[in-house]
Amino acid sequence: MKWQQALKDYQSYLRIERGLSENSIHNYALDIKKLIRWLDTSNIQITPIAIHPELIQEFIYSISKNINPRSQSRIISGLKGFFNYLIFENYRPTNPLELIESPKIGRKLPDTLAIEEIDQLIRAIDLSSAQGERNRAMLETLYGCGLRVSELTSLKISDLFFKEGFIKITGKGDKQRFVPIGDTTIKYIKLYQKEVRVHQKIAPKAQDTLFLNRRGNQLTRAMIFTIIKQLAEKAGIAKVISPHTFRHSFATHLLENGADLRAIQQMLGHQSITTTEIYTHVETSFLQQTITKFHPRKDQ
Repeated sequence: MKWQQALKDYQSYLRIERGLSENSIHNYALDIKKLIRWLDTSNIQITPIAIHPELIQEFIYSISKNINPRSQSRIISGLKGFFNYLIFENYRPTNPLELIESPKIGRKLPDTLAIEEIDQLIRAIDLSSAQGERNRAMLETLYGCGLRVSELTSLKISDLFFKEGFIKITGKGDKQRFVPIGDTTIKYIKLYQKEVRVHQKIAPKAQDTLFLNRRGNQLTRAMIFTIIKQLAEKAGIAKVISPHTFRHSFATHLLENGADLRAIQQMLGHQSITTTEIYTHVETSFLQQTITKFHPRKDQ
C-alpha cells in the first residue's frame, strides 16, 4: 500500500464512518502529509505498512525543533489515529506510535473578553452601512449563543425558532443541537433581515443562509476573522481576538454568573464534560481576583 492511497482511504473513512467535517479531515490529513514529505526529503522508501517506531521517533525529533509542544502533541495524536485506522482495516498488527509519548503541555486557558470589551467592539461597528447591521447581528449571535465560527457562517433561516426561543445548530460531525437565543440577539437578527438582507440579490445556493456577503453568498470563516480583527483595532482593544473568543467569553460569563456546567456543555455542543471543565479554571481565576479586590482584610 502506498502513502497517497492510504491517506485517501483514511480521509474517506473519516468522512463516511466518523462523519467529520471537511475542515477536520483536512487538518488530520496535514499531519500525515508532514510525515510523507519528511520521508521524501530524507529519501526514505518505506510503506505505511512497514514503517517502524524508530523511524517515526526520528521524524518527531526532526519536527520538534521548529514547532511548539502543543503542535507536536497534535501531530502525534493525528498520526496515532491514522495508524489505528490501518490496524482497524487489518493492514498492520501494531501502531508504531504506541510507545511514543506526547510532550506535556499545560492546559491553556482560553482568552476571554470582559463584558465592557464586548460592548466596545459592538459600539465600534459602523451602523450607517448595510454591513454594519449584519456585523452587529453576527457578533450578538456569536456571543449570545456561543457558536463556533463555522456554525455562524452556515446558520440557516430555517434553523431559527424564535417563538420557541431556540436556534438549531449543526456542529462538528454534523451533530445537531438546539441552543437558546435571547431577546436581544433575536432583535438584531430581525433588524438585519428586515433592513438589509431583504434588499439583497441572493445567490441560488444561499437562499436559506442567514448571514450573507455583499454578493449574496455565504460568508467565509476568514471574512469573520477579518471583521473582528478590524473592529478590535478600531475599538482600541490590544488583545488578540478571534471569533472563538466570543464563544469562550459566552461560557466564562455564564459560569461566573452561576450557570450549571452541564447546561453550558449542551449549549456549546461539547461531547465530553471534560472539555467544558476548562472554564472552571477560568472561574477560579475570576474568584481569586474577586477576593483580592473585595475582601475587607485584603491589605492586612
